[in-house]
Amino acid sequence: MIKNYLKVAWRNLIKNKVSSFINIGGLAVGMAVVMLIGLWIWDELSFNKYHQNYDRIVQVRNRLIDPQTGDIYSNGTTQFPLVTELKTNYRNNFKHVVMASWDVDGILSAGDKKLSRTGLFMDPDAPEMLTLKMIHGSWAGLKDPNSIMLSESTAKAFFGNADPVNKLMKISNKLDVKVTGVYEDLPLNSEFKNLKFISPTDLWLIDNPWIRQTAMTDWQNHFLKIYAEIAPNTSFEKASHNIKDAEQKNLGNAKEEAKLKPQVTLLPMSDWHLHNYKRGRPDTGPLQMMWLVGIIGGFVLLLACINFMNLSTARSEKRAKEIGVRKAVGSMRSQLVGQFYCESFLIVALSFFLSLVLVALFLPWFNDLSAKQVSMPYGNPYFWILCAAFIFITSIISGSYPALYLSSFNPIKVLKGTLKVGRFASMPRKVLVVTQFTVSVALIICTIIIYRQVQVAKNRPVGYTREGLIMIEKKSADFNGKYNILRSELKNTGVVAEMSESFGKVTEIASGNGGFTWRGKDPKLQDQFGTLPVTFEYGKTVGWQFVAGRDFSDAIIADSSGMVINESAARYMGLKDPVGEDVSWKFQDQPVKYYKILGVVKDMIMESPYAPMTPTVFMVKGHVGTNQINIKINPHVSAGQALPKIEAVFKKIIPSAPFEYKFADQEYASKFAAEEHIGKLAAVFGSLAVFISCLGLFGLASFTAEQRVKEIGIRKVLGAGVFGLWRLMSRDFVLLVIISLLIATPVAYYFMHTWLQQYSYRTEISWWIFAVTAAGALIITLLTVSYQSIKAAMMNPVKSLKSE
Repeated sequence: MIKNYLKVAWRNLIKNKVSSFINIGGLAVGMAVVMLIGLWIWDELSFNKYHQNYDRIVQVRNRLIDPQTGDIYSNGTTQFPLVTELKTNYRNNFKHVVMASWDVDGILSAGDKKLSRTGLFMDPDAPEMLTLKMIHGSWAGLKDPNSIMLSESTAKAFFGNADPVNKLMKISNKLDVKVTGVYEDLPLNSEFKNLKFISPTDLWLIDNPWIRQTAMTDWQNHFLKIYAEIAPNTSFEKASHNIKDAEQKNLGNAKEEAKLKPQVTLLPMSDWHLHNYKRGRPDTGPLQMMWLVGIIGGFVLLLACINFMNLSTARSEKRAKEIGVRKAVGSMRSQLVGQFYCESFLIVALSFFLSLVLVALFLPWFNDLSAKQVSMPYGNPYFWILCAAFIFITSIISGSYPALYLSSFNPIKVLKGTLKVGRFASMPRKVLVVTQFTVSVALIICTIIIYRQVQVAKNRPVGYTREGLIMIEKKSADFNGKYNILRSELKNTGVVAEMSESFGKVTEIASGNGGFTWRGKDPKLQDQFGTLPVTFEYGKTVGWQFVAGRDFSDAIIADSSGMVINESAARYMGLKDPVGEDVSWKFQDQPVKYYKILGVVKDMIMESPYAPMTPTVFMVKGHVGTNQINIKINPHVSAGQALPKIEAVFKKIIPSAPFEYKFADQEYASKFAAEEHIGKLAAVFGSLAVFISCLGLFGLASFTAEQRVKEIGIRKVLGAGVFGLWRLMSRDFVLLVIISLLIATPVAYYFMHTWLQQYSYRTEISWWIFAVTAAGALIITLLTVSYQSIKAAMMNPVKSLKSE
């Protein structure tokens, strides 16, 4: 019986080539989109599951409450004494407590070979806690205080395929270490994906003596990260409850810290990617993006299924006699339902195999678009089980309405030729067409608004000159003491306009602190500023734009105690004329420093271009040294001409360090990556949705023209022109699209208005967006149906009426 069903289904496919092509092509595109999005979502949900203890690993964080606003912040940067506290007084709650530095971009060297790699200094328990897959050595490798563990790719870059264990290396040209292990490179969907080397924290403490001198007992100095693994005999909830007051009860005389009512909290590894924090507040961006992309994928598949339903029911009269004969010779309705489900299954199966081909072709492009590295799991049996379920569910969804509708025909009326489908029989098809275009139009509106939001942020005045500005990190001590000679040699090349140094890149606020005092300050204010040490030439290098006062000058000795602030800092301090005002700063246990405000510059966008500006102060006499070199290329020289000469100077003066640089404009552009990914995905899937909708519309127009061919012939005989017939044929479809526009417009407005609220700087949702989208939808509709309408209108009426 099933064989017969499939044979009949195949004959129907061959007989109706146009509708078969539309159904199979549309479904294949829809299923390919769903598969690609499914792979993307699976990758998102499986973040960090590479680590076997994924469900028991946590990050230790500080929860702080602003006493003035009541706002709650979560800080992932913790204090050194908290590590000691957790390891001693709360050790029963944890199997491992691991202290870690922030990411270190270090220069690794072995012999004459030097490469820059990103790594961490971590406690010896880290490899076991993270369940690193060891290729050489063991998890105990970091117990040697002068050790280093390398990722597989880093080991091969230095030593080829040889076993590197016990080989000697240097970190930053000063720390001698011995290779004690090689671990498998971590996947892209791990938070530690960039971990190319690990060294013990003991080595970090040796390299940073200030930690032992001041920070080991300072509860106010947040500068490291803590990871932990929950003990087997306890739970996440119990451990969280037990440690919440671990900081509060140790603050003692630290009154400023105590005002923030700090609590120690735990963030499970399962939440690191989709439920993490950004600048102290919950970051819902990744989760929103996953839901958005998943919903879009579901809609694209739904549109393809709608095409199948519409074309199947639209051709009902063509198959009415077949159904009547089958019922007359004894076929049960259940058998007819089975027949139509088999047809649905055949179309879906063919579409599925075509979609596999499409996925194989477009997966590399999709990985580039989504910044992923997903692959089809052909060898996984669960994948094929899901595929079988996917085919079954899609067959049921797309085949249900045709099967139940067509199998309900009365055989007597069908065979007598008196079957009338009724004036409302086409209503479900119209509803489905409206649904298709509502989704498509809404996606296009969303794409335009996302694009405009990115452009608004990109076009914001940045407060400095990005063009021709390059940044070089000082990755080793070999840079120290070379500033003056470097600057002199670089300017002598003629390709460098200016050079300076700073703490942190131009595109980030690398340090933030409080403790400032100025005239008129509210004693209750818990002040917080970006605090960036710079050299005298920093303003000339980045192109500061002054609104008051002047820049630093190395010719004026007092300027070493000067301070330049941005406009947001001036407003924050409540100073109408801040130039010349005195400011004092007490940083932790350092002596009080005294400054005079020299100038006010326009706000520089150094962090998120969507976020409010951070009050920022720049000073020559800062609390830390500098770690970045900033170089302004001569505007009359191209980067291609300048870089070789700049590299030659660095190789001459600092031969031990690889010449590595970043362009400020490229670093700034990376701040738009998340929104641009959303925009590109929405644009691609929105275009596919329109394409699938147009396929269905073309099929329906084709069928409608075929169904009304005699009516058109009569109208032509009675004098109707081509334009009048085209208008008659197109009117119904245009009306459906107008209804879609009326539904899609408020829906898209609501969702995009809600989405934009997360940005302090956001675009306006202008009326012309909806007007342009509406005009585009109507033009596409007319172009799609016009071919069939004009073709039918130009047909010779003799051919259509000769049987009458």
